[in-house]
Amino acid sequence: MAGLTYRGAGVDIDAGERLVDRIKPLAARTHTSLVIGAVGGFAGLCGLPPGMKDPVLVSGTDGVGTKLKLAFRSGVHDTIGIDLVAMCVNDIITCGATPLFFLDYFATGALDVDAGEAVIRGVARGCELAGCALLGGETAEMPGLYQPGEYDLAGFAVGAVERARILDGSRAAAGDVLIGVGSSGLHSNGYSLAQAALFERAGYDLDTKLESLDRPLGAALLEPTRIYARAASAMLAAGDVHALSHITGGGLPGNLPRVLPDGVVARLDRSTWPRSPLFDEIARVGEVAEAEMFRTFNMGLGLLAAVRREDAEAVRQAAEAAGERAFVVGELRAGEGPARVDLP
Repeated sequence: MAGLTYRGAGVDIDAGERLVDRIKPLAARTHTSLVIGAVGGFAGLCGLPPGMKDPVLVSGTDGVGTKLKLAFRSGVHDTIGIDLVAMCVNDIITCGATPLFFLDYFATGALDVDAGEAVIRGVARGCELAGCALLGGETAEMPGLYQPGEYDLAGFAVGAVERARILDGSRAAAGDVLIGVGSSGLHSNGYSLAQAALFERAGYDLDTKLESLDRPLGAALLEPTRIYARAASAMLAAGDVHALSHITGGGLPGNLPRVLPDGVVARLDRSTWPRSPLFDEIARVGEVAEAEMFRTFNMGLGLLAAVRREDAEAVRQAAEAAGERAFVVGELRAGEGPARVDLP
């Protein structure tokens, strides 16, 4: 009887090394002048931006949830990495931070080098869009822990902000104007509900063509999350931004109050921004109540800013100049008790 090998137990070290060889040029392309050293060591090194007087590091970690199931189902693996970067970077920019670097964790049962490369290609593209370096990561092959053809993703982003310029929402106040930055669709939240409605309840599949969509359903659902790093930087430079909120799980009612002080009501006018027809289709076929839609999905807005009224138009235009769609969507009003969102 032959002796056991690691490959025989389900872990292919050679495949892992081939993947690393393919990843190296992808990561190297994202490296900024702050990166120290090359890809391949035990740890990544990154300096702080020169000229910062009192820098504070800002970090965030996240995954992409059940949107992964669509990547498995469709065989499209080169966009889900953009989602991963977006979900982490869009969180740290709400503090006013500039993204510096990103780390990824890719775990699977049996390593498919082509699929793995496609995933990391998306991560690298996301880092390019965010203006940060893909500094390193981890690929884990764990036989029996995942179904064949499946994997899991997690990410970790780090940025820096001057202590005096940290956005914590404390300056947001009644009279501020709310600027909403458009989403590209569902982003990476609410996919358990979306798939239950569209695939289980309605019986659609990835190739279904709906009159309201300009492409097959699967392609619309896989549309990557917008990365707002450049837009946020432009908005902060254009005017007095008092708070930034990333609209993720929990929707507008669950996320905007996180960056507002007590005694403030965010009143939003739903007629002021467009939203993907996907939201209406999910609500229709799933018979999902409107309140449930708004606390599950972003409903067309991926980022909100509370801005001094005098600067609102300049900040809105700055977001659009950075390549996003931006709208005046409401204002902050005086209220009582904890901050809340009003959607009349």
